[in-house]
Order: sequence, then C-alpha cells, then structure tokens
Amino acid sequence: MGYIKKNRDFHEARWDEPIIMELGAPGQRGVLLPAVSDTIKESTGSVDDLIPAGMKRRQAPKLPELSQMQVLRHYMRLSQETIGTDINIDIGLGTCTMKYSPKIHEQFVRSEKFTEVHPDQDESTVQGLLEIMYRDQEYVKAISGMDKVSLQSGGGSQAIFANVETIRAYHESRGEGEQRNEIITTILSHPANPGAAATLGYKVITLYPGEDGLPDLDALKAAVSEHTAALMITNPEDTGIYNRKIREFVNVVHEAGGLCCYDQANQNGLFGLTRARDAGFDMCHYNLHKSFSSPHGCQGPAAGAQCVCEKLAPFLPVPVVEYDKEADRYYLDYSRPESVGKVHRYYGVPSVLIRAYAYVRTLGPDGIRSVAELSILNNNYMLKKLLTIPGLSMPLAEGQFRMEQARLSWEKLTEDTGVTTDDICRRIVDYGFQDYFASHMPRLIPEPFTPEPVETYSKDDIDEFVEAFRSIAKEAYDNPEIVKTAPHNAALSVQIDGDGLDDWNKFAATWRAYKKYVESK
Repeated sequence: MGYIKKNRDFHEARWDEPIIMELGAPGQRGVLLPAVSDTIKESTGSVDDLIPAGMKRRQAPKLPELSQMQVLRHYMRLSQETIGTDINIDIGLGTCTMKYSPKIHEQFVRSEKFTEVHPDQDESTVQGLLEIMYRDQEYVKAISGMDKVSLQSGGGSQAIFANVETIRAYHESRGEGEQRNEIITTILSHPANPGAAATLGYKVITLYPGEDGLPDLDALKAAVSEHTAALMITNPEDTGIYNRKIREFVNVVHEAGGLCCYDQANQNGLFGLTRARDAGFDMCHYNLHKSFSSPHGCQGPAAGAQCVCEKLAPFLPVPVVEYDKEADRYYLDYSRPESVGKVHRYYGVPSVLIRAYAYVRTLGPDGIRSVAELSILNNNYMLKKLLTIPGLSMPLAEGQFRMEQARLSWEKLTEDTGVTTDDICRRIVDYGFQDYFASHMPRLIPEPFTPEPVETYSKDDIDEFVEAFRSIAKEAYDNPEIVKTAPHNAALSVQIDGDGLDDWNKFAATWRAYKKYVESK
C-alpha cells in the first residue's frame, strides 16, 4: 500500500472573524433576566446593601454584548477550528495519555444531581458524592499499595508540590528539617519535581542517564548524604525505559535517611503490573485525568491523587474523606493537627473524581491490568513501524525495550533535509492530527518526538498515524519547503513569530494585554 493511500484528504474550517471581545454592539442581549418581584425586594433589601463596599466595582466590566444567535455562531465556528481527542488520533501527545473518555461518564458529571451541588452544603446532603470520593481513595490505595490517599490536589504538579510539603513536614517532625535540605531528581523526570522542590527552598541535585538510558546509580550513591530529604523519580521516564534497578535506588536513599517519592502521573503502562509500595517507595501520586480517563479539557480540570505510607499519613493535606461505620456516614476530616494544610479550595475536583470512579468500576481489576498490557502492545507495534521511516531513530539505549511510550528523534532527517521536529509538528496538523509533543526541555535527545498510543487506539488508528509521518518524511526529502512553511490546511495557517512567544514586549497573555500592545504602536 502506498504512503498516500492511507492519508485522509483533510482541510480544516477557517473562519476569519474577530475574537468575541470585538464582536457585537452596545445594547445587544442574549438573555433578558426577569424583573425582581416586590416580595423578594422586601425580603432581601437592596443588592447594594448586600455587597461590601470594598467588593463593588467602580465601573461595569467590559463584556461583549451579543445576541444568542451570535454567541452560538461564534462558538460553533471555534469548534470547527479545533482538533481534539474526539475528532482525531492523539497518539502524538506522549506523556499526556490522550485516551478515549467514555461519554456515559460525561452524563454522570453533567447530571443536575452533581452540577447543582454547592461546595458549602452540609455533609449530610452530599453523602453520595463523599462516598464516591472515599471509594476513589480506596481504589487508588489498592493500585498504589499505599496506606492513605489525599484527593485534594488540582493536578499532578500540585500533587508534586504537596509531596514536597509532606516531605518537609516529615523531616521537621523528626527535628531534621534544616539538615535535610537537598532533593534528588532526574533530568528526564517531570520538571515539576525539581520545580516544586526549588520553590520550597530545597537544593536540587539532578541525575543524568547513563548508556543504558537509566539514571546513573553511581551518581545517586555519590549524591546522597545526611542532607538528603528525598528522591523524586519517574519510572519509566518519558523515554519509556523501565528502570529494573529501581529497588536499588530506593534502598540507597533510605539508607541515607531520605524518603522516596514515585512520580506516577502517567500510570498507563504499569496498571496491575507494578505498585509503588512494592518497590519500596514512601509516596507517589497519579494524574486522575490521564490514566484514569478524564478529558484534559485544555489544561483542566485536573485531579492529583497523593498516596503515602503510614508514617507520612498524618501530614497529608486536609480534608481527607473518612467513613464512620457506627453512624453510617461519610465526612470530611479536618482534624489533622500535623497536616500541611489546604492545597486546593473545598475538597478537590469532584468532576474528575467521579469519572475516575466510573472508569475503575467499569474495568475492574482485570480490565485495569489489560489497560497496561494493551498500551505496551500498541506502543511496541507502533515503534516497529515508525522506525522504518527514513530519518527517524530511537536513540538512548538503542534497541532496549520500551513500555507505553518512547522518545524518538528526527535528527537524521534534520541533518539530511533541514526539516526540524517543530516543522513536522506544524505539518502534521495538515493531515488532521493534533500537533505532537515536542517541547522537551532540555533536549537531551535532538529533534525529539514522543508518541504514546494508549489502549483505546486500534491497529488501524496506529497504521494511519504512522503513514502520515511516513508521508511527511517523504515530503521532507522531496520538497522540504512544503513542510517548513506548514500548516497549510489548518485554521491557523500562518506560522507564529517565534519572537512573539519569547519577547515579553510582544507577548500578550490576555485580550486586554493584546489591545494595550496594539494601541501602543
């Protein structure tokens, strides 16, 4: 079968219209609020009297004024200009675990039984929600092997921050808080690990990979000391290489008096195969919006499950959900005097917790294990096909088995054609795929490309994905300019000026900042 026959004739909609802040006209309305009855006015009094003076705006907010039809048209057009998991094959977003999320789970979180719940309601009125959260804790405990779980964190990075807070609280409780001021991590672990450690004042020691692609064990032995607070490590790292010596790493740190924290934000290749506690770790965390199947939703919502062994349980963020067997009720436990405190408003991100609960209940133990097995099978099938593409290689411990994903390199293709991984990232959008994950910093592997075909993609999906890159590689060798000037068929068919992303004089994070920049010219 030729490389063109497998590729779709894709062309995305492109609507040339302003952003919503520049649409509409003064006086246009999409909703007319009913007049307040005299009875309610007499009961509540004036709205001005209900709002403290310090909270009142000096002037009305500058909001767009549009009719219902205009609003609907605008957002329908945006939806046509969007590529996402439900439209295309998101294998390219490695480390993100872009799996299909069952739509029945969306019905659960959109039910008024959940959407109408207010976080300040009395616990007696939200027993069903608290029960789901409690069961989530129990499921995650079983999957991790740990003794206690907090669902407070609003994502993996916040869970990492809470892990470091817990590490600090533990050492302070033993009178070693000032002494143990160093945290060891690896260059290929998630950057939130060193980031959180540095934010909380720790000196960060970074381990680099050896020839086997794994963090250097001898370097770890040289790094540990009486100052070691913890090792924060991912396994497998984003290279997909599983560290079979992980128990040795844990033992080295424990012998020095430090704690061991397992970053399992991406658990997809390990479900039912390994557990953090069985490897000797003291704590770990999961991204419930990744492996546990909740849509990423454009950077949110998210939920991080923080799991710890018994000796660290007192320091977990509050509240944790507990069950009073005698009273047959679930409750939020704030009475934890050694807790690091709150890390998120209210009690976490319940919408993600409900989806995670439904996901685990649907699959059961055998289904959960099959997630890992299929992810590994899909990845190794895909790699075998991808590595037949000219210009693409898999450096770093070449030939070593990968699990659920792998870090590949377009270095040879770049040397031959001048086409870079960023060029290919833009060109793949013209084939109907979301741009892939190329933001690996630092780029230990040149011109990186990290695909992750999770368990929900079929053989045909993987074949289509591979053939698109085979086609782009052929274009790079035959007509490199078509790749370098991409995208051509996408809604955004103009390349973004790189300086606009790096130069703070040009960077606009909001519409008002953009308007201010334009008006200054």
